[in-house]
Amino acid sequence: MNLIIDVGNTLVKMAIFDNEKIIFYRKIPNADFAKNVKTVFAEYVHIQNAIVSNVGGMSNEEIAMLCVFCKVHVLSHASKTPFKNSYATPQTLGVDRIALATAAFYHNPNGNTLVIDAGTCVTYDAINDYGEYLGGAISPGINMRYRALHEQTSKLPLLEKKPIIDYIGNTTETCIHSGVVNGICSEIDGIIDQYKSRFVDLTVILTGGDAQFLSKRLKNTIFAHSKFLLLGLYHLLEYNKR
Repeated sequence: MNLIIDVGNTLVKMAIFDNEKIIFYRKIPNADFAKNVKTVFAEYVHIQNAIVSNVGGMSNEEIAMLCVFCKVHVLSHASKTPFKNSYATPQTLGVDRIALATAAFYHNPNGNTLVIDAGTCVTYDAINDYGEYLGGAISPGINMRYRALHEQTSKLPLLEKKPIIDYIGNTTETCIHSGVVNGICSEIDGIIDQYKSRFVDLTVILTGGDAQFLSKRLKNTIFAHSKFLLLGLYHLLEYNKR
């Protein structure tokens, strides 16, 4: 059994894989990690290996605690990857994007793939049909856009994401919702169209916390997979074992 740990800005996602099948999954606040991980090891005593993708600042003490229970691989730019990395500055490539690129490589090993991760930020990552990671783009996520409108102005309210009825807003609130939701959907559709103009038979995968919210509102055909990053981490752990 493998324990997969994805540390985000506010939440830790933990999954246990038995071969390629997820038999346990939990999302917890970052502050609750130590308490919860001890419970997981008490319940799943056959965990032998773990991998940590740490973009949210898990402490060295917490990683050392994890090492007491099993072998731990902390994902970094120095980790081995199954794809060719053509990123100009590989040492700055986020470990979450490495995991997404790996998942794309295994999901569509002989095709062109664009992975869109709609979370705190929206990241775009491209793998071509030669198994080469090319890079992509980073833009603000939905909640970041709402916060920016509120925090960078004196009078606009802070709103929660909400489906829009009409792209023409007739109140300040509906105008904000239209600007954020319609804006991010238009961005994603536009970027997909750009990639389709360059890459033949492009597979588009949408993942992340806002994937389900956005998937119904996009014009392009996409494949939504909420746990795509965790699958990439599983493959990376198996690859680095070898």
